[in-house]
Amino acid sequence: MNEVAEKVAFITGGGSGIGFGMAKAFLKAGMKVVIADVRKDHLHAAASALSDAGTSLHLIQLDVTDRAAVARAADETELVFGKVHLLANNAGVNLFAPLDQCTYDDWDWILGVNLGGVINGIQSFVPKIKRHGEGGHVVNTGSMSSFISGPGAGIYTTSKFAVHGLTQSLRWSLAPYGIGVSLLSPGLVRSAIYESHKTRPPQFGNIGPVNQEFVKRLPEIHRAGMDPDEVGEKTLAGVQRNAAYIFTHPEFREELRNIFDEILSGLPEGDTPGERMAFEESRRRANAEAKARMPA
Repeated sequence: MNEVAEKVAFITGGGSGIGFGMAKAFLKAGMKVVIADVRKDHLHAAASALSDAGTSLHLIQLDVTDRAAVARAADETELVFGKVHLLANNAGVNLFAPLDQCTYDDWDWILGVNLGGVINGIQSFVPKIKRHGEGGHVVNTGSMSSFISGPGAGIYTTSKFAVHGLTQSLRWSLAPYGIGVSLLSPGLVRSAIYESHKTRPPQFGNIGPVNQEFVKRLPEIHRAGMDPDEVGEKTLAGVQRNAAYIFTHPEFREELRNIFDEILSGLPEGDTPGERMAFEESRRRANAEAKARMPA
């Protein structure tokens, strides 16, 4: 995917924020882009802002938790543009509530979008990318919350840690097919993810206690975030170099170093029995062989 002109990209949650930044970067690079979003107002705004994209842009209203709808969107994308090369599983929601006080509805809603939406995109689009044999790329939007946890958004953090593991496993699986896979891990971005409650379906009405004071500050907090256009450009660059991790914000370097140092410090000293080590060595060899088949 180092050459992206005329390739086709499908972006979930593409009507605003990071997804919209991706759409602009991909269109600028000569790609054909499908923006999928659950919010009609975001789709209308995207269409207006990208009116000069002409026939290179197509929009679909989509709830990523609806498996049948995602499958239909994949078919529609092929019908409109032909072969799909880049899948950006970007749609996400958040909830600022104490983890120990969240409801089952809170869990089902957030995991359904943030993790289930990624799974549904993979299930519907990856077979199509494999089938045409031209290679491609999958970008899964995680977050710095894929690495750094805290007390304020526990279900969101859980979902993003899961997306991290899923993405790395998928990277190994798709290497033989010339398909790259990246985890996009942004920090604070100028987006409206704080409006997640507007897309919460009524069947998930049992809401746990939310930190209302913090939520009121979120619009001001997000105004200080990175421009989504910059995130989009960095995402495209990461795709073109087949980066396993696409980090966009430099301010987390020391924090990540401390986290990984703490992890390493927890490993015990001592010798490993031969049979156990033999198993780990065979796993490492398999990973090395898969890595050797990855796009450069």
